[in-house]
Amino acid sequence: MDGKRWNGYQYEDLYLGMEFLSPGRTITDADLVGFAGLTGDFSELHTSDVYAQNSQFGKRVAHGMLGLAYAHGLMWARTGEFRQSAIAFLGINDWKFVAPLFVGDTMFVRYVVKELRPSKSRPSQAIATFTVEVLNQNGAVVQSGVKALLMSMTPLAAVQSSQSIG
Repeated sequence: MDGKRWNGYQYEDLYLGMEFLSPGRTITDADLVGFAGLTGDFSELHTSDVYAQNSQFGKRVAHGMLGLAYAHGLMWARTGEFRQSAIAFLGINDWKFVAPLFVGDTMFVRYVVKELRPSKSRPSQAIATFTVEVLNQNGAVVQSGVKALLMSMTPLAAVQSSQSIG
């Protein structure tokens, strides 16, 4: 190895239909408790075994927003696929909570490049749109929607500077 770190894809590397699959992340009891504390959502469906066992789900369900938040982290932050090109997350469209995520489920994110276009206001930037599916360990879709990412068309200077220390 030459000691260089892979900094992910550049905008010019992307193409319509390009598909990615994140690493997995298992949902734990600590995740539910921590997310409830962070958000203040202590709904019994998430925090009470007795309540959840008598619900239509039969056991505690992870917060839908917990799945969405973890999916976002699994997509770009954890993989580093767009480290040298991602500037900002722009938004979510048509997000659906299709099926529950349970404690013990392992989630994955499959995302496919749906649209690529130059920014209308900044010639050095572009917008990449992705069709996103959150999957459980059985491959069942539990959440889905569309996410948009603002990208630099040239490698980000911040990445270069963070690697020149030392």
